[in-house]
Amino acid sequence: MATLARKDAPAAAEPCQYLTFTLGGEMYAVETLSVKEIIEYGQVTTVPMMPSSIRGVINLRGAVVPVIDLKARFGGQPTEVTRRTCIVIIEMGGSDECQVLGILVDTVSEVLEIPPGEVEAPPAFGARIRADFIRGMGKVGGGFVILLNVEAVLSTDELSVLDELSRQGTPVDTGALPRLGSSVAG
Repeated sequence: MATLARKDAPAAAEPCQYLTFTLGGEMYAVETLSVKEIIEYGQVTTVPMMPSSIRGVINLRGAVVPVIDLKARFGGQPTEVTRRTCIVIIEMGGSDECQVLGILVDTVSEVLEIPPGEVEAPPAFGARIRADFIRGMGKVGGGFVILLNVEAVLSTDELSVLDELSRQGTPVDTGALPRLGSSVAG
């Protein structure tokens, strides 16, 4: 009988593949298993009264896909669109319910294989983004790549709270929001 590895922990011997991209000069990565496709920035329809981190929606082969501006999601200025700006389509969730979201990035770099032994724990302080958004720090070529926890970054529960707060006209500090979906051991 085979044993299943935890979803958030890579297999002990096998390196994971990550799609790397840049945001504001920093290198980030997401596991390729969650990446559905990469498209060039195009017709994004703005949706009124959304938080600044929700850029709008796109039509992806007949499906409405929300586009999240990661720079704004991390508390920075909205992404300035250039000819290298891309939308990475991410598929989240299990087999019974799948959520498809787009993330806006400055540039897509490459796919890297990072062995589990080359992944360090997230820093306890000093990161420009919330600690629960970081899965780990991948050591690549003498530097680090920030490995994102897409489930936390793109939490639909938290994005719904942001939407509701923005509809009420309440200023939103994303760093002060509770970590939705996290459980407390008791």
